[in-house]
Amino acid sequence: MDLAQERIVVTGGAGFLGRHLQRELLNRGAVPEDLLIPRIEDYDLTSEAAVIRMYQDMKPTVVIHLAAEVGGIGANRQNPGRFFYANMAMGLHLIEHARIRAIKKFVQIGTICAYPKFTPVPFKEEDLWNGYPEETNAPYGIAKKSLLVMLQAYRDQYGLNGIYLLPVNLYGPGDNFDLQASHVIPALVRKFCSAVDNGEKEVIVWGTGSVSREFLYVEDAARAIAMATESYDGRDPVNLGAGFEITIKDLAEKIKSLTGFTGKLAWDTSKPDGQPRRCLDTNRARQLFGFEAQMPFDEGLRRTIAWWRERATYEYR
Repeated sequence: MDLAQERIVVTGGAGFLGRHLQRELLNRGAVPEDLLIPRIEDYDLTSEAAVIRMYQDMKPTVVIHLAAEVGGIGANRQNPGRFFYANMAMGLHLIEHARIRAIKKFVQIGTICAYPKFTPVPFKEEDLWNGYPEETNAPYGIAKKSLLVMLQAYRDQYGLNGIYLLPVNLYGPGDNFDLQASHVIPALVRKFCSAVDNGEKEVIVWGTGSVSREFLYVEDAARAIAMATESYDGRDPVNLGAGFEITIKDLAEKIKSLTGFTGKLAWDTSKPDGQPRRCLDTNRARQLFGFEAQMPFDEGLRRTIAWWRERATYEYR
């Protein structure tokens, strides 16, 4: 696919991943006036009427669906119903009206939360249906995984070219640092930076620290999505990851060191750990469209910390 010839809608394009994806698409030849971002204040994509209006107004030939209602363990525990409904509704309406309008390609961004709680490591795409997701984020994960089924069914019945990508946990500049909704890296960065700034002696971290996670730098993720949009047209889901895992304890110690915090770490074991391990098999992405992560993890963390320190206001800290 020649991106210069397409009108591309990126839902969630004003968000964390979306801003980086916009730059990547432009760098790959997308025409600025044909790169279209539906804003939530103009188009509530959980509403079918708003989705219809968006398609009528923007007339895309390609849709990359990033938009999601999502958060860390705390947000998932507080909003299981909303997270299921919002993510299911957005995808349902967008895919149905992509079919009706016969667009060239629909790119659905899935979630690592769709995998079963006890998936063997590294996670292979063929294991996606071999069990129930981790309970705290199952409603979100199942809603997103249902859209894979919908895309495959629409491919079989209607010929809709829909692809499904499964990125691991993202991090990087521009992430969500709100402690009520953020994921683990921005939450830890904010906590440690605040502790340094305020002379605190202790930082409390959720869980036991024993679980592991894999993290993909946001610019790498944007590059992967653009590459798949250009070059992948298959029905099978594809993992997007960096191919490593780190325990939350080791992650916390690493961010503690990089932020210069010298106090004590305390673990609140009354809080849930989430899924025991997360690490992806990334061979399919490499084989099908040549993607491999490039950003070294420590360097990515340094850039994330620097971005937060430059932009955090006194009130936000």
